[in-house]
Amino acid sequence: MKVLRLTKAQATQDGAGVKIQRIAGFDGKSIDPFLMIDELKSDNTQDFIGGFPAHPHRGIETFTYIRKGGFEHQDQMGNKKAIRAGQVQWMSTGRGVIHSEMPLADAKQGMHGFQIWLNMPAKDKMNPPKYQDSSARPLPTLTTDSKATLTALAGEWQTAGKTITSDLNQLAGDGAISDISLPVNSALSLDLSHFGKVVAYIHSGKLKDTDHRAGYLLTLDPKTPIVLETAEHEAGLLLLAGQPINERIAHMGPFVMNTQAEIQQAVRDYHAGLFGNI
Repeated sequence: MKVLRLTKAQATQDGAGVKIQRIAGFDGKSIDPFLMIDELKSDNTQDFIGGFPAHPHRGIETFTYIRKGGFEHQDQMGNKKAIRAGQVQWMSTGRGVIHSEMPLADAKQGMHGFQIWLNMPAKDKMNPPKYQDSSARPLPTLTTDSKATLTALAGEWQTAGKTITSDLNQLAGDGAISDISLPVNSALSLDLSHFGKVVAYIHSGKLKDTDHRAGYLLTLDPKTPIVLETAEHEAGLLLLAGQPINERIAHMGPFVMNTQAEIQQAVRDYHAGLFGNI
């Protein structure tokens, strides 16, 4: 496995004072087609109780995954869903979405989840918005002989001679996302050479014989076989793969377009009420 870059997540706040760790890629190169990976991990309710009140988006896809606790999602399309541990939710915001994500009452024992932004190609940024979640059935999971597990959050995954596919398989940039759990002295091998970008965000523990530990993002060479291993420590990580979009990015807050003129139009459309309301 060849690691091209090691990036530490940075502490920040978003929404109504929610404390998160963030990997940002608004340069359009470092993690393309992904734009941002936010991790919310805390047992202190005050770190997330404010949630993310109603706010707009245009030009991106948002992907939310909950490992502990939960949020209630609501949007102007009429969707109102509780997303709990082991579930995911995806929105293609297209030309415009208004949504909120507020912590569930039973999240008092803590929260651990992610929101990932994906860039949309210019040709799709003004498409009608879409919503999908995994609440109807459990996410597919496979286990290796060494008891390592891979849960397919989005896209198709192959390992240990098996293939599993998530119901969420239309992400921008052919995005695929999985959550991998590695017990002590375990390994998981993958061939991801058909992707142009592969990154791994370690959310717990550490990998074998390295300083690759929780809170770090590894940019991996997709042309080299990927072998994730542990020794005396267990590890958990998100593995993200996709095809870079390679387009110019103009970014302002919740809007990601290709030019500053398009950003200003998004602001005008939002203030004119064209995004709707909850």
